[in-house]
Amino acid sequence: MKKIQMVDLQGQYQKIKDKVDTQLQDVLNTSAYVNGPQVHAFQKDLETYLDIKNVIPCANGTDALQIAMMGLGLQPGDEVITVDFTFAATVEVIALLKLTPVLVDVEKDTFNMDINALKKAITPKTKAIVPVHLFGQCANMEAILEIAKEHNLFVIEDTAQAIGATYTFKDGTKKKAGTMGHVGTTSFFPSKNLGCYGDGGAIFTNNDELAHTIRGMVNHGMYKRYYHDVVGVNSRLDSLQAAVLGIKLPLLNEYCDARRKAAQAYSKAFENNKNIVTPVISEFTTHVFHQYTLQILNGKRNELHQHLLDNGIPNAIYYPVPLHSQKAYMDERYNEDDFKVTNQLIDTVISLPMHTELDEEQLEFITTTIINFIK
Repeated sequence: MKKIQMVDLQGQYQKIKDKVDTQLQDVLNTSAYVNGPQVHAFQKDLETYLDIKNVIPCANGTDALQIAMMGLGLQPGDEVITVDFTFAATVEVIALLKLTPVLVDVEKDTFNMDINALKKAITPKTKAIVPVHLFGQCANMEAILEIAKEHNLFVIEDTAQAIGATYTFKDGTKKKAGTMGHVGTTSFFPSKNLGCYGDGGAIFTNNDELAHTIRGMVNHGMYKRYYHDVVGVNSRLDSLQAAVLGIKLPLLNEYCDARRKAAQAYSKAFENNKNIVTPVISEFTTHVFHQYTLQILNGKRNELHQHLLDNGIPNAIYYPVPLHSQKAYMDERYNEDDFKVTNQLIDTVISLPMHTELDEEQLEFITTTIINFIK
């Protein structure tokens, strides 16, 4: 059996090596490292894939979130609601812009934003909602959009873990993750379903005026060289990364299918174990399984984590500390009773190897090792 990786980027690279090497050499030969033709080509291809009018590439997913909030004109003191159970980047940019983060609990089965908690968190100072499509499936966007419309709020989708997922509205309309709110953001960090070989990100919107503003913001506020019309930042996707993404994008659905196949194998193996809760997929969304995350109910999550490591099986705990308990984001406004689900999840979740290169032998070894330990 080949060595098990949490994410097998080397195995994935070998399958596209010739194309990648050729494209990277083309960039080196032309030396158009910033804003080269590969960036424009990838932008257009991603617009087509997402069926959205505007994709604005940028340097990383964290920048994408920050620039989206800047583009919407959010001001210091404005409240932005997001989830307590996610990676810190989501709340980090809110704090950096001197906005006021408002954290809410998540659903126990999907790990996504709890709609009732969202409703309770809205105040006259609320200006935006940031649903996080965690681990690969969409939050309840229809409900979130209805609430946002009722209260005149912006919706900024954090799609860093769910690019490629599809949401189905009650009327049958289908939309890709990241294309339903006023603006969507994503990350192309190497481990993502659509990942480059460094840092990268993008912002999506159907609003042409907002897109124009953001295009200036990612490039120092310039639309014409040395003329700065808005306050901006330096956040551009480089041509080398765009070249890699341009090769991977046509394979994204195939990559997601490979992850789903591995997830199905995991879930089938664990389906009769009362101490293991497998991922639940909401009826309104597909799941692209950026992570495959179990809940271990017998109190032995930490022991399982170490047992797997001892047996050469990488695994991770996403996330061990909720945002409301992080030193950087503690606030006396928060009440522990408002985060009951999150506080439970941090003691029970564990994520298993999940990538496009998992084979049957590896999956059998992983599942057997877990079942023999969690009886």
